[in-house]
Amino acid sequence: MMSSRRLTFVNADLGGVHGSLRISGARIAAAGAAACAADETLDLRGDRVLPGLINAHDHLQLNTLPAVHPEQPTRNAREWIALVNQRRQADPLFESSVAVALNERLLIGGIKNLLGGVTTVAHHDPLFAFLTGSQFPIRVVSHYGWSHSLYVDPAEEVRDSYLRTPPDWPWIIHAAEGVDEEAGAEFSRLEALGCVGPNTLMVHGIALGPAERSRLRDAHAGLIWCPSSNLRLFGATAHICDLSRCGRVALGTDSRLSGSRDLLDELQAARAAAEVDELTLEAMVTRDAAALLRLPDRGTLQPGTCADLLVLPAGLPLSQASRADVRLVMVAGRPLYGDPDYALAVAPRAHWVRVSVDGRTKMLQGDLAEALSAASIGEPGLSICEETLGAACAT
Repeated sequence: MMSSRRLTFVNADLGGVHGSLRISGARIAAAGAAACAADETLDLRGDRVLPGLINAHDHLQLNTLPAVHPEQPTRNAREWIALVNQRRQADPLFESSVAVALNERLLIGGIKNLLGGVTTVAHHDPLFAFLTGSQFPIRVVSHYGWSHSLYVDPAEEVRDSYLRTPPDWPWIIHAAEGVDEEAGAEFSRLEALGCVGPNTLMVHGIALGPAERSRLRDAHAGLIWCPSSNLRLFGATAHICDLSRCGRVALGTDSRLSGSRDLLDELQAARAAAEVDELTLEAMVTRDAAALLRLPDRGTLQPGTCADLLVLPAGLPLSQASRADVRLVMVAGRPLYGDPDYALAVAPRAHWVRVSVDGRTKMLQGDLAEALSAASIGEPGLSICEETLGAACAT
């Protein structure tokens, strides 16, 4: 899609209000306003338009590794890390998965997110160069500070990382990840190090009790919740209702090594794990996630924000959607994935390659399909129509 292109969705469900959404280049130009005479238009016939989803926690390079299922719940992150290391030493298939080229593993992590309607992801590891290049399918948070955890990093390095992080960037750390006393003491340890402030985001938080959650809220800090991973590894997950009511919770997938297939599956797990209404769940992957990650240009459909969009079928709650239901995904106004009717309405046939996702015919942007076809590993459930790939590559 050309940067100067103007497109208006009409008859769209914009969060319970039916109307139009105008896109000008890479930004949303207006919501509710009529299309201009020069605009291209697409009639959505009541389908839902949401801000592109935000996955607040992923280890993108780990999504191609075989999932690890503990025989019994672990007590803390140290036990989980030891279990993964044992699997790596004992399982040649696991070790061969680790040996796949980093950029190929990162690409699959990006495709996983794109197919699930995610347009921005927070990667909890170094910001590898490939993640900010033009070949990566979605946006990756680039302004952030992080430590792995108090299990892995010395306390003084954790403190120094927090102090180095600009106050208008999020600082992200695995914390209270477990069910034992050591995990329960981590919040107080981070407080004593001076690492609990308005830009602090704690990932997992299973061991946070009512007092710790209250102090986290009073510090205007936030929690990134990964219920699928928590329940698989530890048999428990964080209590989030008090924090979610004040917008202090975002949702993350962790990775397929320990968690769910994608963010849509994670939303289903979240709905089952806690008494959270649909609007709150949506906020955890849009508005609240954007606020906690300090991304003021994302998470809403307000004019001036990024034209990062997800289109779902009319009436389908987000927490009941799967990636096969996704009608269209756009990043910066550029269509990247969707159903054939919408895909061909917003971009010419040469832009697309036909693919099958979980048995459903979809369209994937040609450069992404070419990169996937050239990789030594694939995305489970996705197959590429080689005939249409050749046509796209020839244009």
